[in-house]
Amino acid sequence: MDRNFDHTPANASASACVSVSPQKPRVFYGWLVVAAGFAVTFVGFGCVYSFTAFIESLEHDFGASRGAVSAVFSLAAFIYFGLGSLSGPLADRFGSRRLALAGMILVGLSMAAAGAAQNLPEIHAAYGLGMGIGVGLAYVPAMGATQRWFLRYRALASGLASSGIGAGTLVVPLVAALLIAWLGWREAFLVLGVAAALIGAGSALLIANDPRERGLAPDGAAAPPDGDAAKRIAGAAIVDAVRSRRFILLYVGCLACAFGVFVPFVHLVPYAVDHGIARSSAVLLVSAIGVGSTIGRFFLGGLADRFGREISLMATFLGMALALVIWLVSTSFWPLALFGFIFGSAYGGWVGLLPAVVMDYFGGRNVSGIIGILYTSAGIGTLIGPSAAGFAFDVSHSYTMPILISIGGNLVAAALTWIMRRGDA
Repeated sequence: MDRNFDHTPANASASACVSVSPQKPRVFYGWLVVAAGFAVTFVGFGCVYSFTAFIESLEHDFGASRGAVSAVFSLAAFIYFGLGSLSGPLADRFGSRRLALAGMILVGLSMAAAGAAQNLPEIHAAYGLGMGIGVGLAYVPAMGATQRWFLRYRALASGLASSGIGAGTLVVPLVAALLIAWLGWREAFLVLGVAAALIGAGSALLIANDPRERGLAPDGAAAPPDGDAAKRIAGAAIVDAVRSRRFILLYVGCLACAFGVFVPFVHLVPYAVDHGIARSSAVLLVSAIGVGSTIGRFFLGGLADRFGREISLMATFLGMALALVIWLVSTSFWPLALFGFIFGSAYGGWVGLLPAVVMDYFGGRNVSGIIGILYTSAGIGTLIGPSAAGFAFDVSHSYTMPILISIGGNLVAAALTWIMRRGDA
């Protein structure tokens, strides 16, 4: 900067000096990264959670059991959570934009391919495998990039970016149900696939991996000297992080929670229909989860920045356990809607807080890779949980045992978070 002024005449006006000074952007680009993360998660998870609207049609047309159809969702979720352990480190090395762009294009192609499937194994390949890879390539890189742009408001920014999951859960299953009723399930898959590719890929182009790429530091400050910048992005090596007591407790807690956390996204609509609730109303219950999820990410993120992210994370586990108790005793629309809203709020806070907690513990150098490895815990739980709940229903015609196991998993996760918070990890 001083070199610019070396060539300025001594009698130059102050306005001339100002003219060569860099102008601070009116809008901090980090918020555009947040917006891109919102759109990517809206598209990716909205398409994933819209699967509940297709279950009845797939059961009918392919003559499949509920457990076999539910396994499609479990496969997709297992892959997108598990793939984060690969896409995260790749994003740390090559940048988040490329991976998110490829992932969003693949999401669109997978939806379209599912519409052309002629049997259930082809649905598993197109939707389960393709959707899982697409979301897995996009989600962790988008969330990891968001963490690097903020310090003071990290949990809020993370919550806003991930609130696209809640908004997508609110909107896309309803759109899917309307398209199925209007066009049929095959055409609904195709329309959603085209929209996902266009919106998702366009949004992914806005992602920037690090504020230093634009001469900035986190929260929009001017970039510090090189030595200070290196300190800003310091953090644990992946090997050291995953061996730490904190990471192990966090991993086991998320694993325990994940066995049941995605069961409602697959089985709440069939459960409601089984209890005499009209299908059009039953789909609204998933949207209630989406409303709660969006609100939870927004408000819990801001509160966590103020009152502590660990204690807020523990509260989300307890909130999901409480909500599941409501589901256990509910058979009519409004109690189930209350369950959906409370569960969604706690679930949204959990997903929104995890990346910020990882950043707090282990720093930014390998944040995407560490988040990706942590998410494999959710992948394992999700691979087992929704499909096991479906097979349990096939045997007993009841969801009581899966719900009880889900409650227990969240209580275990809350206890482990308390231990993690109390101990010096």
